[in-house]
Amino acid sequence: MQESREIFWNVGSGAVPVMYLLSLAAAGAMVLGFRRLVGVWRQGRPLDRFDRRRERFTRFISESLTQRKVLRVPDGGVFHSGLFWGFSAMFAGTLLVMLQADILAPLFHVNLLTGLFYRLFSLVLDLAGITAILALGGLFVRRFVIRPDGLETTREDGLVHALLFSILLTGFLIEGSRMAVTEVRDNHGLAFWSPVGLLAAGLFASMDDATVRSLHRGLWWLHLLLGLGFVVMIPLTKLRHLFTTSGNSFLAPLEGQGDVATIDLEDERIERFGAANAAELTWKDLFDADACTACKRCQERCPAWATGKPLSPMKVVRQIGLAAAQSPSGSIVDDVTRDALWACTTCGACQEICPADIEHVVKIIGMRRSLTLMEGEFAGDEVRKATTAIEVSGNPFGVAPASRGSWAVGLPVSVMAEERNVDILYFAGCYASFDPRNRKVAESFVRICAAAGIRVGILGAEERCCGEPTRRMGNEYLYQAKARENIAAFRKYGVTRIVTACPHCFTMLGREYRDLGLEVPVEHHSTFIAALVERNLLKLAPEPFGCTWHDSCYLGRHNGIYSEPRGLLKAAGGALSEMAPHGPDSFCCGAGGGRILAEERTGRRISAERVKMARQTGAGTLVSACPFCLSMFEDGLAADGPVAGMKAQDLAEIVAARIRG
Repeated sequence: MQESREIFWNVGSGAVPVMYLLSLAAAGAMVLGFRRLVGVWRQGRPLDRFDRRRERFTRFISESLTQRKVLRVPDGGVFHSGLFWGFSAMFAGTLLVMLQADILAPLFHVNLLTGLFYRLFSLVLDLAGITAILALGGLFVRRFVIRPDGLETTREDGLVHALLFSILLTGFLIEGSRMAVTEVRDNHGLAFWSPVGLLAAGLFASMDDATVRSLHRGLWWLHLLLGLGFVVMIPLTKLRHLFTTSGNSFLAPLEGQGDVATIDLEDERIERFGAANAAELTWKDLFDADACTACKRCQERCPAWATGKPLSPMKVVRQIGLAAAQSPSGSIVDDVTRDALWACTTCGACQEICPADIEHVVKIIGMRRSLTLMEGEFAGDEVRKATTAIEVSGNPFGVAPASRGSWAVGLPVSVMAEERNVDILYFAGCYASFDPRNRKVAESFVRICAAAGIRVGILGAEERCCGEPTRRMGNEYLYQAKARENIAAFRKYGVTRIVTACPHCFTMLGREYRDLGLEVPVEHHSTFIAALVERNLLKLAPEPFGCTWHDSCYLGRHNGIYSEPRGLLKAAGGALSEMAPHGPDSFCCGAGGGRILAEERTGRRISAERVKMARQTGAGTLVSACPFCLSMFEDGLAADGPVAGMKAQDLAEIVAARIRG
């Protein structure tokens, strides 16, 4: 017997036109469903996410095929990827059968499905099918039996699981019934290439051929209707993520994580700033809501949620989706709640772990902008006070600008107003300028530069807050005012290279100031110092010490700087003990998103949780490279009382203490 098979065996050629008519109807219903969704998305404000298409398409193919973001969390990720790969292989097999039946055979009299190729084809599809069944079973147990905390399960989930199981099982029963008549008795060698189908064929072993043929026809039509029902349900259920989640890998931003759009405050056509309702968000924000699978990974990684605060990034996205579909002009701020919005540290952990490339942070900042710019609201009176101080004095402490450079008195530092012949401009930032603890960091950095022969300049009294805390709190107006003052000072002195020890200043000056016209190269002190050591401009005398490294959110996740600080610690003699969540998965200190200006009134202190993680390593020193983190850790360690064995230091302090000679 030839090692091939009749594609529409036992069904008859008359079923083919009916099958295609039903398929067209199902496809039409799916298109109509997506048209309705597109109508919802188009309610949002315009946003260009179709630039650099080749780069976007490459990422889309890479992320979709590898499922690398899904696999980052084994809990459910392995099962989901298995289901994706299994169904993808079966879909490819279906397309090949259509190609064979409708084009190759009638037009070219070619049969691909024969011989060795057919045997391998049968084996691959059987393995793909059983992989999909096992993966779906794993997902079923996780969702309906284990039920992890926070994983919301609805009737829709049960319906989707039942439908997928039915499609897979009827597919194997169709194969088994066909094999029972055509292969098991007459071509047993070929049957072994369909191992799952061979097992299914055993169910029909005691039946006569006529009965099996009748069952086969019934199962074939049932399988077809289930498959077409699946197609119709895609835009109506969370199955839409087959298109929206993979589509988001194309639409996700290509620039750094967490960047927010710069508002043209001079545009008189803009009547409202920020997003008070779903229609004031962008179309991509509404699209994100339909890409969300409610897998709760973002919620699990959120430091605010983990410490008992009312913020769930997952719920924020879902509430936006409901509002867009049901009440696009209603208040999403009221739906999300102000307490949830102000709790966000904009750390980006939610976006980093999201397998659907959803942008949570920009949505929250958009709603904060509405509260701040349109309603005059703040996260608390202390934030209002700090904001006023930034507006009047250029820093959140309310200290006179004239004393901003007093930390550098007696150090080899030039004030740009007096001496412009420098190698770098050191942008000290507010904390290094006024906070006694962080002044030591600035002093350490200057000593490092002096040892390497680097001439350092500062703006001194002309430096202003970079505007990051106020921008992340939603006050775009104040941010732009302070940013433009800094940019004017840079241009005034012809600054060509900037270094800062603050990741928040680094992000603003290096990335977000570009929208306002700044093109000067900006470096963080961790990479700058690492380059000095690598070029042998700075020589260290290593001293052994035990430490753990905290990946600051705005240094790591937002800017991708992980290896250089660790290399410096090693060069300084550090024996590094990593905290459990580190690198891209690092836990926030609690100060980002403007929270450095606000009191933490709800739940447990985020900094205390991070300090607890650091203590569990047994290291003697908690090292970071961010003034906000250092301040939070000093408070967290002090709150523990007289607990010996750990101190907080900045990376620059570690290096400066080990300069050779």
